[in-house]
Amino acid sequence: MISPKFGRRLIGRISTRTLWLLALLPAAGYSQFHIVNRPSPPPDAVARGRAAFVSTCGFCHGTNAKGGSGGPDLVRSPIVLDDEQGDKIGPVILNGRPDRGMPAFSMTKDQIADIAAFLRDRTQSAVNRMEYAIQDIVTGDAKAGQAYFNGAGKCNSCHAPTGDLAGVGAKYDPVALQTHFLYPHPSDSKVKLTRVTVTKAGAPPVSGILEVMDDFVVGLRDGEGYYHSFSRDDVKLEIHDPLAAHADLLSRYTDADMHNLLAYLVTLK
Repeated sequence: MISPKFGRRLIGRISTRTLWLLALLPAAGYSQFHIVNRPSPPPDAVARGRAAFVSTCGFCHGTNAKGGSGGPDLVRSPIVLDDEQGDKIGPVILNGRPDRGMPAFSMTKDQIADIAAFLRDRTQSAVNRMEYAIQDIVTGDAKAGQAYFNGAGKCNSCHAPTGDLAGVGAKYDPVALQTHFLYPHPSDSKVKLTRVTVTKAGAPPVSGILEVMDDFVVGLRDGEGYYHSFSRDDVKLEIHDPLAAHADLLSRYTDADMHNLLAYLVTLK
């Protein structure tokens, strides 16, 4: 099993786009991978298709095509993903699938093309996640956030609104600010790296910046830049992780805690 810390390091070395594309492959094969480069249909065709789909197909497949009480999710359907202007879904609409409880529908070629446009728009929205527009996330109570900062969260044991956090609300937009306090990263110049002291029987202790640690080995880089590797079986470890408190809070935050704390931090202009 990969440790969370090692997993974060591994993911940091792989581009977001690569992970995104790899994540798509198991679900629908090459067809879903290829759809990334397909253009979205004209908005007017999507609007007509949405209206036709909701009135004709929505009772089974849901108004957003994600599945309903009787029909499957069409956004992930291989037929829909491979469709070009109704060439794949048209025969299904016109002939139905009696063995699966889907009746046949009488539609013109243009109506089918419009429904195909709507479904293409839905699949593109699911694939093009980088285009997702983040709405206002500052919805908490700033006073409650300040109380959490100085109380249950114990944030003030390491941070000060007039010290290291002075002006943080102006430095980062709310989305970035939330990311920083939930998942601080050593790449941030203000975050100190994890240090470790390794003691092996009969040898002096060796201290430095932790580079690698799993169930079998621990590796560190000392103050002179030399790398040392030890087996975990025969050493004692003293680890100082400056981000440990943040990791601990992740298991204790409620949604209200996170929203309130963010609302407070954005006031530190």
